[in-house]
Amino acid sequence: MTGAFPIEKIKQLETPFYYYDVALLRQTLTNLSEESKKFGYHIHYAVKANSNPRILSIIHEYGLGADCVSGGEIQAALDAGFPASSIVFAGVGKADWEINLGLDQDIFCFNVESIPELSVIDELAKKKNKIASVALRINPEIDAHTHHHITTGMKENKFGINLSQLDEVLLHLQRCTAVRLIGIHFHIGSQILDMEVFQQLCKRLGDILHFLGDRKIVVENINFGGGLGIDYDHPEQHPVPDFGSYFEVFHRHFHPQPNQQVHFEPGRSVVGQCGSLISKVLYMKEGSSKKFAILDAGFTELIRPALYEASHKIENITSDASQEKYDVVGPICESSDCFGKDVSLNQVNRGDFIAIRSAGAYGEVMAMQYNCRKLPKAYFSDLI
Repeated sequence: MTGAFPIEKIKQLETPFYYYDVALLRQTLTNLSEESKKFGYHIHYAVKANSNPRILSIIHEYGLGADCVSGGEIQAALDAGFPASSIVFAGVGKADWEINLGLDQDIFCFNVESIPELSVIDELAKKKNKIASVALRINPEIDAHTHHHITTGMKENKFGINLSQLDEVLLHLQRCTAVRLIGIHFHIGSQILDMEVFQQLCKRLGDILHFLGDRKIVVENINFGGGLGIDYDHPEQHPVPDFGSYFEVFHRHFHPQPNQQVHFEPGRSVVGQCGSLISKVLYMKEGSSKKFAILDAGFTELIRPALYEASHKIENITSDASQEKYDVVGPICESSDCFGKDVSLNQVNRGDFIAIRSAGAYGEVMAMQYNCRKLPKAYFSDLI
């Protein structure tokens, strides 16, 4: 099945490679922008999901800000045209040079995750005679019900400030002279599909704001982070996430105070469905009870199945034959180099082209050169 893939053009390209459907990316961005503007929400794209320069430049066209977790991501966002005034900088381990970059560029906000980090930002800002705007990243202790590797909002996670530490952090803030508290920030996990989790987050936020209000603290910005998932099993049925229902949850369950701004940091939901990893079948191998389709792509090009036990829809885009079941594996010298077991595919032969769908997020950006493999290229639907 060819679907939206230009098969004749794809056959001319060296595999493996990433293929981006630009029309779908723009459709997603249009929907995201329209739905968020209904409530006046501010959107910062999570650069870690995909930092391909052209992807970033297209996202910038739609007026989004950037959510960065490294100095390199800050620079990538700046290079793509994102204004520093729309960049938020998160991350549990910000190096001095990264903080200095944010200070030099006058970014919108540092999302602070610990008292030691707060002290370092204060010290570095003093040296530059600047005031750093900060938001406190708080762990609301809400279980996002996702894979344990992508759950980030519990007290046992390395991220953020636990609720029990909040009073101590607020006392420390009073001793800082070069930072200004402008908000609170959350990020409870990734690939969240249960909207009730976000309702719980809104309720917990109410408790936290009451706690702050008792101490005469009013914050200007509330940042709910990201986390909205995508449909990995049926990318054709749900190519664009339901941003309308997502934002409606927050609109119904959280009512900001006057002049209080609400922010979000979507990543996967913006770019996940527009990208596919295209690979070629190298060999067909039959075991005692299985058939293996051995591809020229491996976890060096898409590590999610090996790292998170993630499932991606896999299609043979050059065959219309009847379906059979295969273990779809890569060439890497590791047993974990497997994209899927007992996958139903149109009959596979050597040289067939395989599309691994929903690879626009955490595909290209996590590619590596293990086994001395070269990094694959990226191609765009409107440029091939």
